[in-house]
Amino acid sequence: QVQLVESGGGLVQAGGSLRLSCAASGIYFRINTMGWYRQAPGKQRELVAGITRRGSTNYVDSVKGRFTISKDNAKNTVYLQMNSLKPEDTAVYYCAMGRNIGYDYWGQGTQVTVSS
Repeated sequence: QVQLVESGGGLVQAGGSLRLSCAASGIYFRINTMGWYRQAPGKQRELVAGITRRGSTNYVDSVKGRFTISKDNAKNTVYLQMNSLKPEDTAVYYCAMGRNIGYDYWGQGTQVTVSS
């Protein structure tokens, strides 16, 4: 059974940094896409950043220049380095992984709260 476990969330002041990690277990096939979504109260879930096995990345405009997604294929782990955090970054962050295009597996979410 595939399981994704996130860590690294918490409370931080505006301007601070956090690093999220997501490790997958139970995977016996190749993962092609990894990503991070977030959902703030009253808002739809949005894709924050994605990365392919080859290393191509994409970001939502609101985090460009502040967030960096990276991965370790051998460990089936994806990271999200978040710098210059803003109160509007407050949300539950979910990692996701997929075999091909799109995402098939999801983590349980980790809370990120940025105080002003």
